[in-house]
Amino acid sequence: MAHRVAVIGAGAVGLSAAVNVQQSIPGVEVTIISDKFDENTTSWGAGGIFRLDLDYHPKEDHEKIRDWAIKSWEHYSNLAHSDDAVESGMSFVAGTLLYNVPKDQAYSVMSELTFDFQHLGPDQLKQLNPNASHKYGYSFSTLLTHTGTYLKWLMKQFLNGGGSIQCRKVSSLSELQDDFDIIVNCCGLNASQLCQDKTMFPIMGHLIKIKAPWIKKFFWSEEFYMFPHNNYTLLGGIREKGNWSTVPDPEIRKTILRRGEKFFPHLKDAPILGEWVGLRPGRPSIRLEVELVKCHWKNPLP
Repeated sequence: MAHRVAVIGAGAVGLSAAVNVQQSIPGVEVTIISDKFDENTTSWGAGGIFRLDLDYHPKEDHEKIRDWAIKSWEHYSNLAHSDDAVESGMSFVAGTLLYNVPKDQAYSVMSELTFDFQHLGPDQLKQLNPNASHKYGYSFSTLLTHTGTYLKWLMKQFLNGGGSIQCRKVSSLSELQDDFDIIVNCCGLNASQLCQDKTMFPIMGHLIKIKAPWIKKFFWSEEFYMFPHNNYTLLGGIREKGNWSTVPDPEIRKTILRRGEKFFPHLKDAPILGEWVGLRPGRPSIRLEVELVKCHWKNPLP
């Protein structure tokens, strides 16, 4: 009898996990269960840049995160160089990051992975952007994912591999005990309810989509970032911990545009194509572990 695996969640992590289970275990039956798909997931609207800042993670996790990053970089860069690059939404983009504090250690992994990582001196920073007053800067080429395209590509791989889908909300893991042998939990922020993980918290992000075809490079600072995609450019820089709102805020929109125009005055006349608000799953550290869950039988023996 084939192993029956349920993957909870249909964002980038859930779809990636489902495809990897299919490819790793011959004959396995995989089902994705989620109440949110495609544009209703947080992954759909994400900026999609590969940027590992170790300062976001506790020091005791740095070694394993470095290992994950190396393996992920190899996978995604191979995809960006493959025949599936366009269909998967994977490409490379060059750009710069500016800070008021040194970030050499925080970007030590990126300096190993990228071929053109460079520390920018004072003169280079001035030439790069005379409107910025930051003291430290870094430049490199990295991976950029059009996340909506990538989710569609992953779903295609999953369905072609014989996977099935259930569109519903899981309120308790015990609901799945009779139908599945293994559960891969990729529900993101919903783990706060489903797994009673009280360490979870939302990190609200707000992005503005503009038409600015002259933007070819990414830009990142402590208060503003800009990512160029094929037909639009994303502006952002908002990370509000504990904010559960998914409604675009006019004041935040003004803040993002004002910050962008400070660095790049030519953004002032760029048409706004839309905006998006999503909740990143926040946690003190990443949880990736195996857990044996004991469930109560639905129909106990007499």
